[in-house]
This record gives sequence, structure tokens and C-alpha cells, in this order.
Amino acid sequence: MTPSPKPTSIRDQVSAEEWQARVDLAAAYRLVALYGWDDLIFTHISARVPGEEHHFLLNPYGMMFDEVTASSLVKIDLNGNKVMESPYFINPAGFTIHSAVHAAREDALCVMHLHTDYGIAVSAQKDGLLPLSQQAMFALSSLAYHEYEGLALDENEKPRLVADLGDKKFMILRNHGLLTVGRTAAEAFLSMFLLERACKIQILAQSGAGGLSAIPEQILSKVASQMNAVMLDQGAALTWPGLLRKLDKLDRSYAD
Repeated sequence: MTPSPKPTSIRDQVSAEEWQARVDLAAAYRLVALYGWDDLIFTHISARVPGEEHHFLLNPYGMMFDEVTASSLVKIDLNGNKVMESPYFINPAGFTIHSAVHAAREDALCVMHLHTDYGIAVSAQKDGLLPLSQQAMFALSSLAYHEYEGLALDENEKPRLVADLGDKKFMILRNHGLLTVGRTAAEAFLSMFLLERACKIQILAQSGAGGLSAIPEQILSKVASQMNAVMLDQGAALTWPGLLRKLDKLDRSYAD
């Protein structure tokens, strides 16, 4: 009797570069859950698949962030069509936002959109993010805003979202949440860490009885030139391995 062929794993079906992108993206989902930034099954992190095709990876709709694995990520094209067999489907709202950014920004290889508590609180404030902390300085040096237009299901919103984002790395979606972009999952995550931390610090500072001391504009102008060295060239590359070690101590199933 001829034995049944062994089922082919996702890892066996993709390139080494795509598998690494899958592992890093799944790790980003787990880290978002670990830091308490997830919103049940909602919000998304997407990553461009290495190669000439404009495909990207998105979380399976209905899966909690602490359940996402490298193999469960869904590979789709810019029209929202699955380009690799998967038992899962995607959230249309996630596709609208992420496909718009991926199509417009070649450097946005990873896009992170979250509904964090402090991020939404600041997004609802008329003046948005204030220059109250060093963390805020990094975000303010490359920050965009997008007005709330309801659930992100309207294709007509895409050009306005893209125009508002421009070439920025951070975005506050009014009355909605936060968005960051990066060349890697590490960069997008570190940017989100700094943006959410800045929002949290602002809400905490505003809860005190005293007046607030804003950082002068002339200092803000210096930070833009320093940001790449701290966040990209050094920060993300050095921080990411430590974050993966943190995950590995808890549960390494994200890499499955």
C-alpha cells in the first residue's frame, strides 16, 4: 500500500524571505497582544511579501492576536484576493486601509493600525498630540492626521487617507486610533511603541492638577534629524531581537 503523501507546510511552499516576513509579522501581532494594545479580533498589521508581486500578509479575521502564527497569515493582492490557499478570510476594513498605504508607499513594507486606549483618547482631543515628552518628539517630527469618515469600508476614502499620510511615518486617525509604517515589522512596532507611549504620557500629564510644560519648537526641529539614528538605524534593529527573546520565553508558537 502506497503511503499517503505528507501534507506540505506553508513554510515549504514559500521562499525563505517570505517565511521570515511571516515570522516577524506574527511576532508583531503577539507583541501587540502582550502590551495590551489589541482590540479583540479587530485592527491589523500587514507586511509586504518580498518579491516583485505586490502581495501582502494580513491576519485571519476572527483570530485573536495572541493566536496568530506565521502559517496562519493570509496572503492577498491589492484587490483583496487571496493568492495562496487559506481556510481563513480577511477583514474588509483592514484591507481598505492597508492596501491604500501599501499601494502608495514603496517604503511602507509594514503597516500597523491599532485601536489603543491612549491613542484613541488623544485622537479625540482637538489639539492632538502635544509636545510634552521626549517620546512625543519622535512622533511629532513625522506625524500626520486623518479625519474620521466612519468604518473604513469606503474605497473613496483611500486617496484622502494617502494624501493625509504623505511621507510621514506616524498617523493619528481622528476618533479612531493610530497608524505607523516601517520598512520592517521592527520599525513599525517601535514607532507604535513610541506613539502610544507619548499618548499615554499626555493623558497622564493632563490628569494632574498642575499646568503643563511644553517642549519648545526649536528643540522639536532638532529631533527630526536625530530620529533615524535612534529609531531606524539603531533602535529597531537592536530592540527587535530583545522583543523576540521576550516572546520566546513565553510562547514561541508564533513562529509555527
